[in-house]
Parts: sequence; C-alpha cells; structure tokens
Amino acid sequence: MKVLTVFGTRPEAIKMAPIVKELKTRPTMEVVVAVTGQHREMLDQVLKIFEIVPDYDLNIFKHGQTLTDITIGALKGLEPILEKEKPDILLIQGDTTTVFSGSLAAFYHQIPIGHVEAGLRSGNLYSPYPEEANRKLTGILTKYHFAPTKRNKEHLLREDYPEEDIYITGNTVIDALKYTVQENYEFEDKILNTLDYKNKKIILLTSHRRENLGDPMDRIFSVVRTIVEEYPEVEVVFPRHLNPKVREISDRHLKDHPRIHLIEPLDYLPFTNLMAKSYFVITDSGGIQEEAPSLGKPVLVVREETERPEGVEAGTAKLIGTQSEPLYKACKELLEDFEEYKKMAHAINPYGDGEAAKKIVDILEQSEKL
Repeated sequence: MKVLTVFGTRPEAIKMAPIVKELKTRPTMEVVVAVTGQHREMLDQVLKIFEIVPDYDLNIFKHGQTLTDITIGALKGLEPILEKEKPDILLIQGDTTTVFSGSLAAFYHQIPIGHVEAGLRSGNLYSPYPEEANRKLTGILTKYHFAPTKRNKEHLLREDYPEEDIYITGNTVIDALKYTVQENYEFEDKILNTLDYKNKKIILLTSHRRENLGDPMDRIFSVVRTIVEEYPEVEVVFPRHLNPKVREISDRHLKDHPRIHLIEPLDYLPFTNLMAKSYFVITDSGGIQEEAPSLGKPVLVVREETERPEGVEAGTAKLIGTQSEPLYKACKELLEDFEEYKKMAHAINPYGDGEAAKKIVDILEQSEKL
C-alpha cells in the first residue's frame, strides 16, 4: 500500500511524524512524504528532530502570504506529485490550509483521504479561523476519519458520517512526546538553563491566534504582567511568535521586567522540555491543550471557545476566555491553592495513551476498502 503523507506546518509535522516513523517499520507499506512548506523554518526544525527527509518539498512559503496564496500554491504543487505517485491513500492531519488543499487535491484525483485528528469542532465557523472551516471542509472529502476522542466521533456522527468510517485512535501528539521529553535536558538558550525550576513557579505563556490579536491580547499580557509583579516567586517565559503584531503588543506590556523572559520561538524539542519543567501554562494554542496534560501541567486556555473540550471536562484545562478578571483569578488560584493545582495536574489525560500512530497504521494495513 502506497501512502502519501502531506503536511506543511510545525504542528502538523509533530503529529504526523509518529505515523511516518510507524509506516516505515511496516514491510507492507510504502510511505511518500510531501511537505508544502506553509511554515518554513519551524517546519524544518521538526523534520530535523524526527529525522524525516521529505520526498517532495513544495516550499510555498512567502512573506505576507494570504490564505489564497497557500491554497493555490499547495493545489498546484501537489498536482504533479499525485499524478506521478498515484498513492492508494493520502494522509493529512489537523486543520491548516495545507490540510484542506491536500484533501481537495486528492479528491480531484479520486484518491481516498485519511484525516488524522478528525472531528474537532468549536461550533463557530470563524473561531479558530480558518481552522474550523478547514476541518469541516476536509471532513466532507474524507474516507477514513481518525478521531482522537469519543467526543470527536460524536461530532462526526451528528454530521451524518458513516460510523464504520470513524475510528477512535487517541492523538498522535502524545506519541510525539515520547521522542522528545528528557529528564536532564540541557537548553541551548542560556536564560532557560539558569531558571530555578524547583524553587520558582515558572509560567509558560504562548499566544498567537488571529482572533486574539488586538484588545484580547492586550488584556492577556496586561494580566500576566500584574501577576508577575504581585508574586515574587513567579517568572514567565514567553517564546514569542514571529508575527510582528504579537511582538508589538508583548513589547507594550511585558518588556523590561527581570522576571519576564521574552525569547525567540523554540524548536519543538526545547519547547516540550520547557513545558515539562514549567509550573503551569497560559495558552491560546490547540496542541498545547493536549500536550501539557500529558506532562501533568495545568492549562489556562485564553480563548472564547475550544475545539478540545475534553481537557476542560477532565479537569486538566480551564477555558478562561480573554477578559482580564477571569484570567487573573485563575492564575491566583493556581498559585495560592495547592489542592486545586494538584487536582488539575493529576487529572487523567483524555487524549490517549501514546499508541495512536500504531492504531492508525494498523487500521490502514487491515483495511479492505482501498
């Protein structure tokens, strides 16, 4: 069976890497890897960590690219690859524009599609944007829906997808952590190596989503500054996204404080190890909502809705929103109430057991539908 995997961003690469590595262990499977390069530098970092050399690199990234640019570039670039390779199935992961473009390109060639991390829904077509639409559009074209959780499967069933085409597998991001988190990890960044992770409370902050740019991000960063000033034992590490708007807002609120460390974006390897050493996480990221619970780290989600409510229901995450007062109160609670902290840190991770890649490849290997 020839499997073409297509991905283009760092989060996709992280979650597809365990599947690529698993496919390569199976003598019955042939894997071809194509990357669009929707992200460039951040994607390359992950490929290096997992020792994956793409067979095809479309390299579509350009500064100031629009969603239309990405869609057209990916569609045009994948056309000759599909014609040459004629894969039995195309595997895509998640909710990026690469995912939607890849599924559309495969559909035009009548190639079955396997969607890894299928069935996530926020219920708001414009939040997260454009990811929610990408998920739903991809779902329409998909044959194999690899849903991380039971709730994801329920979403798909409500949308009338056949139950026999939906498989609960867990999330491959948990598989990826097995390759990266190390007990005695040494950072290249001097600041990260000098932090006192045992005696200080290190808060890991990430924020970059389009819908949070402007007033929401202003409020989030303002609260973080207030918390640091009120609690001498707290330090904050913010690996800043390359988006100049994120940097402008963070400079306004977080710059020039000795216990707030604004650093450059981290490779996946140091980032996961920083997360493992942190006290808790404030984030608007999707993937971190899945990763941090696996490491026993409470997560405060600064978004108005989440397509990953399982973590909230399990107690590993709290959906805070982007208003100042709820975030301030949630931070204070985790810093002052150790019982509440333990309750979140020790909650059972709902996103799987680290065997998702094996389950997905087993399903493909045993399938008679191709």
